Amino acid sequence: MKKIPPLLLISALMLSGCGRKTESTSGAPARPVVALVVKTLNHPFFIDMQRGAEEAAKAAGVDLVVQAAEREIDVERQMQIIENLIQRKVNVLVVAPSGSREIVPVVVKANRAGIPVIVVDTRVDAPALKAAGGHTATFIGSDNYEGGKLAGEFMVQKMGGKARIAVLEGIPGHETGDARLNGFRDALKSAPGMVIVASQPANWERDQGYNVFQNIMQAHPDVNAMFAASDLMALGAIEAIAAGGKAGKITVVGFDALDEARAAVQQGTMAGTVAQDPAQMGRVGVEWAARILKGETAPADIAVPIQFVK
Repeated sequence: MKKIPPLLLISALMLSGCGRKTESTSGAPARPVVALVVKTLNHPFFIDMQRGAEEAAKAAGVDLVVQAAEREIDVERQMQIIENLIQRKVNVLVVAPSGSREIVPVVVKANRAGIPVIVVDTRVDAPALKAAGGHTATFIGSDNYEGGKLAGEFMVQKMGGKARIAVLEGIPGHETGDARLNGFRDALKSAPGMVIVASQPANWERDQGYNVFQNIMQAHPDVNAMFAASDLMALGAIEAIAAGGKAGKITVVGFDALDEARAAVQQGTMAGTVAQDPAQMGRVGVEWAARILKGETAPADIAVPIQFVK
């Protein structure tokens, strides 16, 4: 008999468990399947989100499927993952969109298939969704605008109202990053001496944070403060600051309060960061998935608190 290669066998077994219901070998009723689709599982933020979702799935008695693209910027791959899950007829989709507008077509497909869509962390573009005739069950996440504003207010106070600031953006046009940047910039309006001399995308990635900020320091040697829309970009920038011999000369503020960023705050290499709670986002997302399957209607928005860590 022809042998099946081990990797193909594992893949087949994984796919067989991703249908609409999980069959029980004991004859017990099948359990609903909730799919959590995040931006990437190469980021501590989304690993925490997965952990919270797994805890909730265990408590709620549902089966959880967790999938993601390898890179956060791979919007097309995330759309393919969601389409595959729709075809497998999972019961509920919980999605952290990589693209606010790009996700609209697959949300509409899920609607047509009768699969509720819960959105976490990053909002779907509301006008685009309405124009396409789609809808979501709820949004669960932090107020990114308010988080950016907290970061800006802290920087104004920290710098005494006067600074030459560089900004590391996320993915251009991404709702999460745009909201954080808008909040940060609005907070600076009260202090004319806080001048943004450079604002460039680093696509949420650490290595790009390093490279982009290295170039900014060369183009603007007088920069003395930096806001990054995510901690990974901020941590990359901190490495560039150290490599450029400017440690202690540039005030760095991040966003997400990752464990490494909190450690950097304690060490003094980062001035502060905005703390979210991704585990709670994942946990509440799955909890509401289970409640929706029981016939409940979720509120349009469910807020997850934020705070500034310094």
